[in-house]
Amino acid sequence: MEIIWESLVSAVQLIVSLDREVMDIAFRSLTISGSATMIGGLVFVPVGGLIYFYSFRLKNVLIGIINTFFSVPTVFVGLIIFATFSKDGPFGVFGLLFTPTVMLLGQIMLIAPIIAGMTISALSSVNEDIRDTATSLGANRSQVIYTVIREARYGVITGLLLAFGRAISEVGLAIMVGGNIKNYTRTLTTSMSLETSMGNLDMSMALGIILISVALIVNMVGNGLKGR
Repeated sequence: MEIIWESLVSAVQLIVSLDREVMDIAFRSLTISGSATMIGGLVFVPVGGLIYFYSFRLKNVLIGIINTFFSVPTVFVGLIIFATFSKDGPFGVFGLLFTPTVMLLGQIMLIAPIIAGMTISALSSVNEDIRDTATSLGANRSQVIYTVIREARYGVITGLLLAFGRAISEVGLAIMVGGNIKNYTRTLTTSMSLETSMGNLDMSMALGIILISVALIVNMVGNGLKGR
């Protein structure tokens, strides 16, 4: 118990003193995961909207597949990305393996189903009366779509927050395609895994406190949006 307490005190000191390595790792994690969430949102929120608003064969099957991939193992996504960008892969010529760029692409692939699925869910929860009212007031199709999306905005934002939480907390993909390279691809989760295995509990706890704090803030904002 004494070891845990001493490690916790040292961890807090590292955070308060703005230790350069700790801040560098935290900033890298936030940058990669935040960028992945923003890009994923720009691409897959519209994709979710298109799936919801338009009818086509096997629509329900597609939605079911999207929902299934909510919990896809990060190591599986890492395997796909690794095989794609490895030396013998179709995109190996670009030399992106073990770079922040390929980690970003991997996280986008990981959170894409969450963003699209949560967008569909948020749009589905909008009362049908809103669409009918907009139509009866003379709104054209584009205006009706805009009205429904506006009503579902809090649900869509909540989905983006969940996607960000999923991205920043994953570890398997980051290690497989990022390589956990110091000062380059090392993130909060991969560094925690390494430092713990080396017995550096103070460093690992400092990173864990930051990760938990980020998760807490995301959950608080998400719960506030749900209340709205």
